[in-house]
Amino acid sequence: KFGGSSVANADRIDHVAKLIRDQIELGYQPRAVVCSAMGKTTNSLLSAGDFALEGKVQVDAIRTLHLAAVDKFDLPDHVRSEVTDLLQECEDMLHGVRLIQELSPKSLDQLVSYGERCSVRIMAARLNQLGVPAQAFDAWEVGILTDSNFGDANLLASSEEEVRKTFENRIDPSIVAVVTGFIAHDPFGRITTLGRGGSDLTATHIGAACGLDEVQVWKDVDGILSSDPRLVSNAVPIAEVTFDEASELAYFGAQVLHPIAMQPAMKKNIPVRVKNSYNPSHPGTVIQKREGQGRLVTAITCKKEVSVLDINSTRMLGAYGFLSNVFAAFEKHKLSVDMLASSEVSVSLTLDKKQKIGPEHPIFKDLAPVADIKLSKNRAILTLISDVERSSDVLATVFKVFSARNIKVEMLSQGASKVNISFILKMEQLEDAIINLHSCFFEESCVVKFEGGDDPLSIDGIATVKAQDENPQKQTVQP
Repeated sequence: KFGGSSVANADRIDHVAKLIRDQIELGYQPRAVVCSAMGKTTNSLLSAGDFALEGKVQVDAIRTLHLAAVDKFDLPDHVRSEVTDLLQECEDMLHGVRLIQELSPKSLDQLVSYGERCSVRIMAARLNQLGVPAQAFDAWEVGILTDSNFGDANLLASSEEEVRKTFENRIDPSIVAVVTGFIAHDPFGRITTLGRGGSDLTATHIGAACGLDEVQVWKDVDGILSSDPRLVSNAVPIAEVTFDEASELAYFGAQVLHPIAMQPAMKKNIPVRVKNSYNPSHPGTVIQKREGQGRLVTAITCKKEVSVLDINSTRMLGAYGFLSNVFAAFEKHKLSVDMLASSEVSVSLTLDKKQKIGPEHPIFKDLAPVADIKLSKNRAILTLISDVERSSDVLATVFKVFSARNIKVEMLSQGASKVNISFILKMEQLEDAIINLHSCFFEESCVVKFEGGDDPLSIDGIATVKAQDENPQKQTVQP
């Protein structure tokens, strides 16, 4: 699978096509190549929809991007005709939006489909020019079927068998099927989308349905890194993670894999390898089932700009009555919770920035008869993907680092997942926390010095915490 940045323009398409050819020469036999739209085309199509609602139809930039690739490769007339027809259909649709002044979720799914439908045709044609037999397919042509939840559709159970039969009976194994990423059909033949990032799911779904040896997800980094390289300059690639670890990394903000994309591969135990299209010789990160845990901490990730709600019962309802009122209110307003910590008379929980929450939100009024609510904004979730069997060792180091750096933990969650420990911090302390924790767990350089031995993560003996500031003070702490 190749994302939008990997096929951003004609040069990148050429690079990826040659990369696929080189992989075949190394002995790989790709049954399918899943491609996203070129560069920012999906965003451009969404913007074009907005402009059409305002009375303007603008597709010139989108047309130029795609036809420039067709011209550069001097693709056959039938390919040019297919791409031109799709772009014309897209423009016609936008004129319809302009006239009727309406863009429903169903229409929006059709609108954003044009980017991928063009990109796979250009990619397949370029592969054929390089001597790699290839054919472009819209996802529904290979059996990708979803429900009718436009904008965020779910794969149907019957889709797996449809995909398997299509590849087994209708697509020659010597041909590379170049398939669109996040689009599909519902049972009525209408175009749906799996949501942003859903092309990862399409790739793992095809791989699992066909029982392939490996799914490769090509990005622009050397696999999954120990932390966000924009925050941590010394972030290192991780050779191997489990499916659970990869899913947690995605959920808590790592922009590598779609949160649900691991499920088909996990179910069939198909390894997923994350590789770098700019550095194809790097082995990347393989995601697969693994017994045991070889590392104390696998990665450090975060989710920024979350809100924290502290809800305290004002009535003697008991835990069951109080929590039932709280959860009923969240269900009513379709608010999804990231983290939660509760007692008999209070519950603290977090909401991400997509969920607009403020004192004027109706949930405050709904819960007013039974609870007082305090809203805290500008918070962040810092998550350690770690071996929870050794959580005491992890937490000992974390809290000594936080103490040394004067970082306040407002909430902690561990146990719901077997691979993560999460903390709520103020946004302004997040970067400091991540950098210093990464130094301790990955760089053998830590603000926490231990008297019991050279290993900074050895918790034998007495620990000395040293704060790195202008006037460092030593403080001895019994672990």
